[in-house]
Amino acid sequence: MCYFNGIKIPADSKIRLKGFEKAITNTDLFNQPVVNGFDYGQYPVLKKTTDGDFEITGMEWGFLPNYIHTREKANQFRFGFKKPDGSWQPPFTTLNAKGEELLQSNKMFREAALLGRCLILSSGFFEWRHVHPISQRTGKPLKTAEKYPYHITLKGKSYFFMAGIWQSWNDREAGEYVETFAVVTTAANALMEQVHNSKKRMPVILPDSLAYEWLMENPGEDRIHDLATYQIAPELMEAISISKDFRSAPQPETPVNYPKLSPLSPA
Repeated sequence: MCYFNGIKIPADSKIRLKGFEKAITNTDLFNQPVVNGFDYGQYPVLKKTTDGDFEITGMEWGFLPNYIHTREKANQFRFGFKKPDGSWQPPFTTLNAKGEELLQSNKMFREAALLGRCLILSSGFFEWRHVHPISQRTGKPLKTAEKYPYHITLKGKSYFFMAGIWQSWNDREAGEYVETFAVVTTAANALMEQVHNSKKRMPVILPDSLAYEWLMENPGEDRIHDLATYQIAPELMEAISISKDFRSAPQPETPVNYPKLSPLSPA
């Protein structure tokens, strides 16, 4: 799933969406080449304002439902905890939200899909390709796969928009107020099926016209579902293999060729 994202835009740039544009003001927010979603940090998001414009703001990546009332409970939700009987309660991961399930009545994302749609900025995201080496002894694939990271971008784009949903959250004891979001994902297209071949999912990347509709207009539920499951054309994307230690590399997007890694098929 999309748990690693990146944004790297010069401070003198502007973010444009149809007839709107906004200057970058928080340069630190826009200089994050690799963001690990599991750090639950601040990331730049476009949200609609009450006057029909949009603003760019930092939100906490990791959607928090309103039934969680304190930061302590939020941390337990995200990181897991030991229950009174000694058993372990695994964490809930809400960095992503499946587009196919957004509007289901039993999902925590429904209200946000109806009223809290947003756009997540990206210069490129990161996924792993799983390759099972062939055993020299048996000639069959080994059970344990080797994982190769890829940096995925849109050709000719310094940034692009991912569909997202957001919701405000309050710590009812401390009074803390934050806004949290999740990236909407859909089934992988022909390129991402090869890269993210373990889960075969990808973020919903919206071209400008659909990004505007998702953020600024008021589509009905059927249209929201269509947008939330949109697959961008694979030929518009580029996936480059990178260093396995890209998370600590000065230039994480630098290409690395692996002799044993077969090339991706043309999209």
